[in-house]
Formats: sequence, structure tokens, C-alpha cells
Amino acid sequence: MQTTTPPQPKQVEFTGSGGIKLVADHWSPAPTDSAVGSAPGTPSPRIVLLMHGGGQTRFSWKNTGALLAAHGHEVVSLDTRGHGESDWALDGDYSATALQADGLGVLEQLPAVTGRHLPVTVVGASLGGLTGIGMAALAPPNTVDRLILVDVVPRPEERGTTRIRDFMASGGDGFDDLDQAAAAISEYLPHRPSTGATEGLKRNLRRREDGRWYWHWDPAFLNAADGSVVLPSDMFEKQAVGLTIPIQLIRGRLSDVVSKESVDAFRELIPDLEVTELTGAGHTAAGDSNDAFTSAVIDFIDR
Repeated sequence: MQTTTPPQPKQVEFTGSGGIKLVADHWSPAPTDSAVGSAPGTPSPRIVLLMHGGGQTRFSWKNTGALLAAHGHEVVSLDTRGHGESDWALDGDYSATALQADGLGVLEQLPAVTGRHLPVTVVGASLGGLTGIGMAALAPPNTVDRLILVDVVPRPEERGTTRIRDFMASGGDGFDDLDQAAAAISEYLPHRPSTGATEGLKRNLRRREDGRWYWHWDPAFLNAADGSVVLPSDMFEKQAVGLTIPIQLIRGRLSDVVSKESVDAFRELIPDLEVTELTGAGHTAAGDSNDAFTSAVIDFIDR
């Protein structure tokens, strides 16, 4: 399929569990030459739903979303509850059950937003991947026909998840300026080269009345993200075992969240699991090596 530069995404809204407002970006497929698009063997366009990890926003997928749209797919990148522009949960419910219920609601509404009744590929990073497992397991048959997990398995390494929570908690009091926030990110992601640019951080931070910059997610999410409240591994394993769709795991080789041992354990549950490893990437695999990551996603989707 011939690819061209895609248009900018359009902001759209979904209604999650309990009526919570969920904001997303929607990329429509880039126009293609009709003769090329109808050539034998051309991959069928599909809806791709991108689910970010805890403490991130839909902007984590901006490059991948644009490339997938340029490749002919409908792409939706969602801000999960309590993150980005989506509503905060007034009752503080950020449990796995609530997140999966939100996702099921989004799946139901995707045809109305995209104008297409197509199979959905769910791409979920970290907590978004665990949410995606439940969505695929609980949705009506033939709704989700492929699942891509980005550096996450039902039983992630505790040392890695603890480091994530510690990093998120470290910004609880805000930052003096964007440079200070960038320094905190560099310390958390020492393997990622620093560009020195800070303007893009405004997508993930908000300046409050006290003049300090705060991560753009509900602090109550971190309170809920302790132990089995958000990470009930037994539930995720049971949901994953029941899946019959193709599943790809994209792992960063430098990850401290998904080890080789945890991959082997997951393969015992899902013998047909396809594993792709990205050299030089850590837990934030999509951002660490975006070109290689997106190439792996496109290859898996189009097969």
C-alpha cells in the first residue's frame, strides 16, 4: 500500500463506564492511489486503538499514530480515565475493572467515530496492555482480532513496576520548570539520549496557579496503583489464556518490567505468542525506538 503524509489527528470523545468523558485523537487514513490500494495482496485497512501506560497520555503515540494512518489504517489514541484531557474519576476508581469497562465502551463506539465497521487491533503499553487483555477477553466475538502488548505481561517484574511508581510519585510536588521535569525523566530513562528540548513536555504537564508544573494525571491514580488494586495478575492470566486471537509482545531488551523469565512464563500460557525484542529500548519501547517499534506493529497488523 502506498503511503503518504497523513492529516493531523482530530480530537474526539468517548463515554466510558459510569458516563466518564474520555478524550482521544483520531487519524483518518491518508488518501492513497485507488489503483495501488486495490492491488492484490494489499493489506486490509483496520481500526487500531492505541492505549498508553499509567502516567502517560495519548500523545505518547503521536508518531506511531501518524505512521499507521499513513499506512491506511483508522487510528485512535485514547487518554484513559484520569489522564490527559479525559475526566478524572470522582470516586477515585482506577481499578483494572474500571479501566477495562471504559475500554469496552470505547470498542462499542469506535464504528460511530471512525465510520467503519472493521476488526479492531488493540495496541497497549504497560497498563494499557493489561487493559487490552481484558478488553479482548470480554468484548463480543470478532470485535478485537489482534492484540499487541508493549513491554507488559500479566506478571511483570516487581522491581520494574516499583521503579515506575517511585518515578511517578517523585513528581507529586511538581517541578520548578520544564528543565527540572526533563532532568527527572533523564534520570528515570538513562538509556534514552536527551535532546534538550522541553516544549513537548507541555503535553504531559500542566502549570498550576502556584507556578509549578505537574504531571497531567490524577494523583488518586497513583494511590490506586498499589498492589493488586490495579494489577490483579491472576485475573489478567485467566483472561489471556482464554484468547484465541494472534498476540504479539514487543519487549525492550533493556526492560526491567518484562524479563526473559517472565516472557517464558507467559509463553507457557500462550504458546503461539509472537515476541519481538527491540535493541536499545527499555520499558518505554515505543518512544525509545519508535521506527523499529512501528515497523514491528505494521508487520504484525498487515500479515
